[in-house]
Amino acid sequence: MKENNMKTKITIFAALAVLIGTLFCSCYTPSPLYGTWSDNDGNKIQFIDDGTFSATIKDSDNQIISYSGEWSVIDNVLIFTIKGDSQYTRNTEWDIRGAMLYLTWTANNTTKILTLYHTAR
Repeated sequence: MKENNMKTKITIFAALAVLIGTLFCSCYTPSPLYGTWSDNDGNKIQFIDDGTFSATIKDSDNQIISYSGEWSVIDNVLIFTIKGDSQYTRNTEWDIRGAMLYLTWTANNTTKILTLYHTAR
């Protein structure tokens, strides 16, 4: 009788573990930023679900500069931690309307207002 009681407890525990795991996974909401965003001028930002990004942005001399690092979001503030020769952080307000991302990119004392289209998930 003790053996049957132990098997019942193990079965109930396993069922609860599966239920809790399912609930945890179903509550995950992906960020609307995931994917590739680009415009017709050669600017592009790719947001990866592991919290990293890569970007190619034209500077004031129309030279394409590559950036990479980590990104995070707090409310409507997008935080880029750009890595390279030195690491620095850039904060910008962002907005998505439909399939268009609006943000301001600041680097090397140049500020660009970007309107990017969601081109890939």
